[in-house]
Amino acid sequence: MEATTTEMETHPFEPVLPPNATLMMMGTFPPTSDKWAMQFHYPNFYNDMWRIYGGAFFDDVNYFRVGDEKHFDPKRIRDFLFERGIALCPTVRQAIRETGNASDKNLTVVTPVDLDTILPKVPKLEALFTTGGKATEVLLNLLNDPPIKSKQPKTNQSIGYPYQWHNQSTKAQAPELTLHRLPSTSRAYPLALDKKVAAYKAFFEKMGKL
Repeated sequence: MEATTTEMETHPFEPVLPPNATLMMMGTFPPTSDKWAMQFHYPNFYNDMWRIYGGAFFDDVNYFRVGDEKHFDPKRIRDFLFERGIALCPTVRQAIRETGNASDKNLTVVTPVDLDTILPKVPKLEALFTTGGKATEVLLNLLNDPPIKSKQPKTNQSIGYPYQWHNQSTKAQAPELTLHRLPSTSRAYPLALDKKVAAYKAFFEKMGKL
């Protein structure tokens, strides 16, 4: 049985915010540092995120892998995200791992993302996309329209995301956004890698990235 912890952690990785980004992928929290294979988002070698990107964009699930080593190349990933205009930002800035692991189910969100700070840095943004229920829940809880909060999209579906600025001092208006939910990249999610690749590829084609 895993020990309960009340230690608050701050997300260790800064958002990746290409100024030309039209899409922004938003997850929750990385695993504990002993599971990291690199100093970058989705650092666990056994999470399939960067295999899925390699398969979707280059028909090669090992495209971002460093040879036969058990890690991916963060610089190559970052350069790719800037080239394609895909931002990467966590929905959670601070959290408590109630059971000491990476499970979203046992993650208590202390401080969510501040979209008022993030959105001005990606002025061309059109859509957000998440890879699980927790990140989707966090984003929906940031909306001012209560009925929307319970309307979480199912996997491979999307909804309008009518975010309103909380900072009343700004005159700027947030763009009209949509929120898409894609399959989890965790190997605990019961879907074959090739089907996950197909789902992401279809999404990126729909959004004009392929």
